[in-house]
Amino acid sequence: MASDTVLTLDEVTVRRGASTILGPLSLTLRTGQRWVILGPNGAGKSTLLQLISTRIFPTTGSAQILDKAMGKVDLFELRTRIGLVSANSTTGIPDDELVRDVVLTAAYAISGRWNESYDLWDESRAIALLTTFGVRALGDRAYGTLSEGERKRVTIARALMVDPELILLDEPTSGLDLPGREDLLTRFATFASDPSSPASIIVTHHLEEIPVGTTHALLIKNGQIAYSGEIDEVLTTANVSDVFNYPLTVTKEGARFFARANR
Repeated sequence: MASDTVLTLDEVTVRRGASTILGPLSLTLRTGQRWVILGPNGAGKSTLLQLISTRIFPTTGSAQILDKAMGKVDLFELRTRIGLVSANSTTGIPDDELVRDVVLTAAYAISGRWNESYDLWDESRAIALLTTFGVRALGDRAYGTLSEGERKRVTIARALMVDPELILLDEPTSGLDLPGREDLLTRFATFASDPSSPASIIVTHHLEEIPVGTTHALLIKNGQIAYSGEIDEVLTTANVSDVFNYPLTVTKEGARFFARANR
């Protein structure tokens, strides 16, 4: 029987020289869960995401991702099962690459078309993902001509092209204007609501950028987990104010969270 555990971190730490920049922390993520990680600048959010995406190893402790133990498995094979969207996701994508090819080439884990061939399933999936994120009409455009918001949508579609079992998004709405942010959040929430969609982790600074349907939250402070669990229990005025070391009022309007200065 297949395990429903997507991720298990057991007392992991990440050290740089004599400094511990992350941990010790433990975390379990299960199939169907949708997590958000929040915390102030320098709290360790991106380091934690790098660890989960297998881009860095823990200094101590153990990490098991998709039933594979880091340090005991071919990371290249494991990374094909994890979709990652971060500030570095666009590195190596040629400006003159057609948008549809930016998504298609993910099937071969490459950037830039060469002599590889794609079957009808690949092409259909690429078009479907571009449609899901509202950029199908840009398929014949050069990637370098896209706006920041359009690039974000294309890179998310690219990350999902290989049908990953876990999708990681590092500040996916940063740099977007309000309509662009809201449209992307709505589209991702619709995508994630499908039971067949992969488990997800989103890193953000802002409660307003949490997609509808997010089930769990992790608040990180000084490299350690301050609060973790079901989202309604974690995102409280007291917890968020404590983590950001600032008096805030957290409210929930409909299915969205908001934080405002408590004056």
